[in-house]
Amino acid sequence: MRTGAKIAIGVATVTVVGAAGLGAYNLVDAVTGDGAGGLRAEAAPARTGPPTSGETEKTARDFLAAWAAGDTGKAAGLTDDVQAATTALTAYRDTAHVEKVTFKQGTAVGTKVPFSVSAEVVHGKQHTTWTYDSSLDVVRAAAEGGRAKVGWRPAVVHPELTAGRTLRTGATEESKVVAVDRGGAELDPKDHPSLASVLPDLRKKYGEKAGGEPAVAVRLEGPAGTAPKNLHVVSEGKPGKLRTTIDAGVQRAAEAAVNKYNDASVVAVKASTGEILAVANSKKGGFNAALGGTTAPGSTMKIVTSALLLEQGKAAPAKSLPCPKNATYGMTFHNVENSENPRATFAQDFAASCNTAFISFAGQLSDSALADEARDVFGIGLDWKAGVPTFDGRVPTDSGAGRAAALIGQGRVQMSPLNMASIAATVREGSFHQPYFVDPSLDGRQLARAARPLAPGAARDLRSMMRLTAVSGTGARAMAGLGGEIGAKTGSAEVDGQTAPNGWFAAYRDDVAAAAVVPQGGHGGDSAGPVVAAVLRAG
Repeated sequence: MRTGAKIAIGVATVTVVGAAGLGAYNLVDAVTGDGAGGLRAEAAPARTGPPTSGETEKTARDFLAAWAAGDTGKAAGLTDDVQAATTALTAYRDTAHVEKVTFKQGTAVGTKVPFSVSAEVVHGKQHTTWTYDSSLDVVRAAAEGGRAKVGWRPAVVHPELTAGRTLRTGATEESKVVAVDRGGAELDPKDHPSLASVLPDLRKKYGEKAGGEPAVAVRLEGPAGTAPKNLHVVSEGKPGKLRTTIDAGVQRAAEAAVNKYNDASVVAVKASTGEILAVANSKKGGFNAALGGTTAPGSTMKIVTSALLLEQGKAAPAKSLPCPKNATYGMTFHNVENSENPRATFAQDFAASCNTAFISFAGQLSDSALADEARDVFGIGLDWKAGVPTFDGRVPTDSGAGRAAALIGQGRVQMSPLNMASIAATVREGSFHQPYFVDPSLDGRQLARAARPLAPGAARDLRSMMRLTAVSGTGARAMAGLGGEIGAKTGSAEVDGQTAPNGWFAAYRDDVAAAAVVPQGGHGGDSAGPVVAAVLRAG
């Protein structure tokens, strides 16, 4: 064979050199044991010493050619560890998803042969070329008479591959999901820090349905607990866009409003749909009080109580209902600052937030009346599917002093700003629309539904009473300057151990409803009121 002649084997480009003497046998005279003379072939003695340059070049060439041709068995047979080589070369094809590979063999240095690799990686619809350099060593296999073989080691496949590690092509992570507001603007927690705990939950739950593709790479993977290393990017992927109901402008206003306090929370919703427009807490990170708070709502609960009284015909806006300083039902209740108005109407009691007037109805209601009204009309206590964990309100069946306290939002009644914003929205719209962050059409989930709408007459009267509160009652200062269809209700919820009550405020303006709480804020109109008004102004 002529030294230096180039040939192509499979898809490997290699150079053939002389390999004289390989596979040759010596004929020697021998005498048989019975004295008969004759000739027989005897194997040449085992070869020793380093492989010659010719053996090195040919062994490397044949190995790379077999590997390139996809003949794993032949390629592995040209190594000194057939089993290990078979496993590694099979994984290269099946796990790393290399469908075609070509090599360019370099000049040997002693028994070490460098080569470059061009691997065609296919993963689903993705197709890419992965190039890198590697090398192999040619050794003598003592078990095979010193025949020249590729000294097998995982690094032949890739220089960073070692025992116990594998090459695998696949998604490097879940598809990146970018949450956007209702107008398509990206929501960055740096700009909206109160959403830092909300957006990850939304991405985790709805990311797969938001479109996009994960990044795909050839990775070097080790034992469990070790981080994989990307060796080659097959596809950068593309982020999915998860459209939320958040309004970035309203969210900014909400963030600015609560940040004026050490502790405050607010939620805004679109009354006609339940879409959550903004969520903000002055305390960032950790517990999300705006969505999960479980504190007494104080007199903002009188919205639900009034709906019950109006629907049952026990009260009417213009009907006389005195507001004494104190009222007793299992315990003694009083008004803020011990105020009184013996000639008040029901509407005036509502606008002035008279506790004693509402307590006077305790003996006329069943233990479950308020709980039934809260659930059946306002959706309180139902299983809300907002898209992230929420507290959905609690109005328990109660008796005695507990029943009376519940009428003014004390006792065992618990609400979050989300719940109270929804209650205000239900009055504005006339029926309950469960609040949510992501449209239910994305995943087909069923939103909570109240048993019935608010009776039309009661809805009309309640809106007139909330308007009175907003323009001339306890909410007037906070709501000043807001046009459109407005309504409000203030609240001050006493909490054991606190020197000042929690301030609450729930209101709506046109199709936006909002509620806020300022723990130990005192009168709701003075503390939580400006927070809600700022949000409504932005909406």
